Amino acid sequence: MEQINWGIIGCGDVTEVKSGPAFNKIPHSRLVAVMRRDAEKVADYAKRHNVPAWYTDADALINDPNVNAVYVATPPDSHADYAIRAMRAGKPVYVEKPMALNAAECDAMNRVSQETGVPLFTAFYRRSLPYFLKVKELIDQRVIGDIRYVSMQLNWLPPSAASDGVKPGWRVSPEISGGGYFHDLAAHQFDFLAFALGRITKASGIARNQAGLYAADDIVVATYAFESGVLGTGSWCFTASNAQRLEQTQLIGSNGTITFSFFENFLIKVETASGTDEYTVAFPEHVQQPLIEQIVSELRGEGKSPSTGETGAQTSLILDWIANGKETFQGE
Repeated sequence: MEQINWGIIGCGDVTEVKSGPAFNKIPHSRLVAVMRRDAEKVADYAKRHNVPAWYTDADALINDPNVNAVYVATPPDSHADYAIRAMRAGKPVYVEKPMALNAAECDAMNRVSQETGVPLFTAFYRRSLPYFLKVKELIDQRVIGDIRYVSMQLNWLPPSAASDGVKPGWRVSPEISGGGYFHDLAAHQFDFLAFALGRITKASGIARNQAGLYAADDIVVATYAFESGVLGTGSWCFTASNAQRLEQTQLIGSNGTITFSFFENFLIKVETASGTDEYTVAFPEHVQQPLIEQIVSELRGEGKSPSTGETGAQTSLILDWIANGKETFQGE
């Protein structure tokens, strides 16, 4: 492919700044069409972002002859359907994360990609962001020696949980999102850890709904193991008070510790016997742009994307292993 002409299915909030504008800022890439079921909203989006065509029907966008690649940015419950339709139409797909409702749907998507020979990519953009590449560089340079253990902690009270009368939204409707905030946020964490430390081969957990504010789990604890022998733990509580807010990941090595954040700040702290070093690496304006640029490069036969349908499916499998652990405890 010489020129990548993108169509977006589902031009919601994530496409406003994180991804949408990036398609027109990358050489040999252009956003030519958008789709949303609400005609007024999609027309407004197209006007504001200078997109020449808009649709209220996904098949109309997929079959647009000017579109030769599709970005699926809807909630996860429709990822598999739209991605498979686009691939069967011969158009490469870039799909939002989590890749689908569960690992089984991800596998179905990958089978179609293999059958058709049409590429499939997942929006785990932290694999391409300078901040996280710096973390990986520090790991690869063995600045804290051999990594022994990973500890993740996230305490957060989303606005929808803190405010009376505020509708929680689709992210905490398991039939739409696949789970709750754990699926939305931990997906990024586990995907990057697998990228930086190697494949995660085992994971288990306990998930609960303690506060009863919505249908999805609001607290999860987990253990996991990497193929390399590194072990890890994590806890995610989405009903902690703002005074208890904490989001950090620590890599404990044989000679020190690396502390960094997935969502809260741009600081990386390295502590060893020789002292403490700190690195600040800001995110770009459009956080998905570095990954989209790599995808465009691969579609043009010039490079390789670090985030694919296969890696996205592996991340969804980890989420399934952990979240489904609650079934062991039914009947308590």
